[in-house]
Amino acid sequence: MSAREPFASVLKRSGVRWVLGLAIVVALAGHALARYDIRFIDSLAAMLYDAKVRLFMPRTTDARIAILDIDEKSLAELGRWPWNRARMATLADTLFSREHVAVLGFDMVFAEADASSGLAVLDELARGPLADNAAYRQALERLAPRLDYDQRFADALAGRPVVLGYYFSNRDASSGAIPSPLMNERAFGTHPFTLFDWTGYGGNLSALQSAARRAGYFNPVIDFDGSVRRVPLISAFRDGVYGALSLEVFRALLGDASVTPVFDDPSDPTSPLAGLALTTPRGTRVIPVDENGAALVPYRGTTGSFPYYSIADVLGQRIPAGALAGKIALVGTTAPGLMDQRTTPVGEVYPGVEVNANLIAGMLDGTIRFEPPFAAALQASMLVLAGLAMIFLWPWRSPARATLSSAMLFAAIVAADLFAFARLGWSIPVASLLLAVLALHVLNMSYGYFVEARAKRYFAALFGQYVPPELVEEMSRHPEDYSMAGRRAELTVLFCDVLGFTAIAETLEPEALARLMNEYLGTMTEVIRAHRGTLDKYIGDAIMGFWGAPVDDPDHARHALAAALGMRAALVELNRTLTARGWPTLWIGIGINTGPMTVGDMGSSVRKAYTVMGDAVNVAARLEGLTRRFDIDIIVGEATRERVPDVVFREIDRVRVKGRVAPIAVFEPQPPHEHADALARWHAALAHYRAREWDEAQTLLATLAAQYPERQVYAIYRKRIDALRGVALPEDWDCVSAFDTK
Repeated sequence: MSAREPFASVLKRSGVRWVLGLAIVVALAGHALARYDIRFIDSLAAMLYDAKVRLFMPRTTDARIAILDIDEKSLAELGRWPWNRARMATLADTLFSREHVAVLGFDMVFAEADASSGLAVLDELARGPLADNAAYRQALERLAPRLDYDQRFADALAGRPVVLGYYFSNRDASSGAIPSPLMNERAFGTHPFTLFDWTGYGGNLSALQSAARRAGYFNPVIDFDGSVRRVPLISAFRDGVYGALSLEVFRALLGDASVTPVFDDPSDPTSPLAGLALTTPRGTRVIPVDENGAALVPYRGTTGSFPYYSIADVLGQRIPAGALAGKIALVGTTAPGLMDQRTTPVGEVYPGVEVNANLIAGMLDGTIRFEPPFAAALQASMLVLAGLAMIFLWPWRSPARATLSSAMLFAAIVAADLFAFARLGWSIPVASLLLAVLALHVLNMSYGYFVEARAKRYFAALFGQYVPPELVEEMSRHPEDYSMAGRRAELTVLFCDVLGFTAIAETLEPEALARLMNEYLGTMTEVIRAHRGTLDKYIGDAIMGFWGAPVDDPDHARHALAAALGMRAALVELNRTLTARGWPTLWIGIGINTGPMTVGDMGSSVRKAYTVMGDAVNVAARLEGLTRRFDIDIIVGEATRERVPDVVFREIDRVRVKGRVAPIAVFEPQPPHEHADALARWHAALAHYRAREWDEAQTLLATLAAQYPERQVYAIYRKRIDALRGVALPEDWDCVSAFDTK
């Protein structure tokens, strides 16, 4: 801004840019402060977080935690899941007595009683037919403890550091048993209680839960994109607070540590939850969580960041002695059929049990990252400061310096974010801030460009690929009269397709076919544009164009017909070139129709196009299909014919096309090389046909067929008459031909 330039002039020249820039800052700051949700920014924030996780994950194997895998090998060797509880009892005994694991966690639920031993049947016999058989009852009493697989499993769990799994749900129904809560809601006092809340659960058999005493739920937080980035370490159910499987395993490792909530500012009764304190006689550890009680999963790497042992090998004692000694053992599954797979930042197919293993490892190492309570305010304040600088200071620099300043600011934000993530353990969402820098830079760089000569560039960008340059020039003189918004108008639409294209494609190499189609499409497009047509789209070898929009054209029907005749003539010249190259010649069918239709920019958020839609458009497509039926290269609808009364047409038929009940008359422009008397004889033959005067019609058609043997329409009608002669037609026969396909 020049020192002598009046502020009013500056305001007039830059006021819109300032308003737009401030709107960007306010909108993004509101999102940063969680006043509302913008899914695009959430997606960007998730992508940035995932990138940081992948960048800084250690990619090492943590041998402290072993995953005992119900894998394909185990299922093949031990049978399909679920296995009987006797085998699970053997597994527990093996892990504690032979392998000496420190803690055993089950990432699964034992919800149903095991009846595989047949004990229930034997009991029924003892109460029924064999009730008086003392020997049978005595034998059953001796066998019952061995056949009660659930009790055997419960006995194997009792008195050992075992943590069972269960799940919460939002269904009112509950089944099985869950452990006692970690704490009561009263532990939060007046602090906000915003934990994930559930209404039902799926727990374990009461005998198993009583024996193990410990259990943890394995519900993750599924983000909007289906990825698991957080797991709620505590959740609310009724008036109690319960712990996740990973938290309960860690508590068991510490010797049943007590859990108390930690708040951001204990002196402030309204401050949110910030962590969980695990206290033992040896000290206290604090695990950072967000206000919902969820912790970010500290992924170590892709699948396989912990040693896996097939349960078949564990039960078969095929692993090295002491391989599991002192380790945390988690029983889970990677078998695809058991459906315990998650989408995570480090893998689209990731075992759910390994998610828990990563959390436990993070608790052991104190490496669980967290979003500090001031993160939202920090991002919003930085966004406002950077935004104001870019709105009011950047524009007065040269484009090169402004670009360099924006790049340096962007790089500084990224570097600070990476430092906070790697060194401080802070996960600060900076998507809104980075997006503000990019958006304001683009606004500053492009504003002047779009203000100057914006009309011509606007219309060239919007309509240049559809309409001829001279029409774009015409539109740019009065930009207020044009838009891509949908509107209703009477237009004329044309469809053109290559006949027998599949057979042609089979005779040419791909490169030759591409060259042929490029030449053909280019030639036909030039004809359309030369007659003020709007190119709609290419549909394979087909072309769609329309007339009358975006520039109004009272003669849209005439120009469309002229384009069709021009395409016919251009094809003759093109075929000469193709023949000289030894390529097959092309034949086309063209359908034209006029009528009301919707025109405008239509599509989805992924892709849009300036196009036309409506019944008249569908009819034009069907007319193009009829060119094959009648072996006529151009067929127009009745409405088109009415708008060019000075052009000579011959009526071909009255037809009922697919998708339309009302019949329409279809016409062909006067065929080349046919005389006026032939046209008169044809219309006379058509009149005799519709009057059911078969002999008179056949006589005229025979004469025409002899004079013009290449015209298949005469043969078509002669065959029709032969077929109709022996048919008792109704009195109200309408002479309409129905076509059920394109």
